[in-house]
Amino acid sequence: MDKIDVVLLMSVNPGFGGQKFITETLNKLRDVRARVDAHHSETGRTIHVEVDGGVKADNIRTIAEAGADTFVAGSAVFGSRDADGGYRGILSRLREELAAVARAS
Repeated sequence: MDKIDVVLLMSVNPGFGGQKFITETLNKLRDVRARVDAHHSETGRTIHVEVDGGVKADNIRTIAEAGADTFVAGSAVFGSRDADGGYRGILSRLREELAAVARAS
């Protein structure tokens, strides 16, 4: 683990956007987070845990609580119907959900 900067968990089947989040990823995420945290406790080295696929405003809080600290939310952003193409509105909602996790910690 001394050579790892980021662990990426795919939470959809790779290949195309707009897929539903695979909930089994949450169990894998908890396991990865525990291992990364144990390594951090031993070495002080930070390793990010990223989730890619199916991340939306209605599930990002659960994903963060399971241990992710980095998120890929392509379809959630670019598929939004906001006047600005979705960017400001959906990012605001994503940030609100993550802030709730930070407050609970």
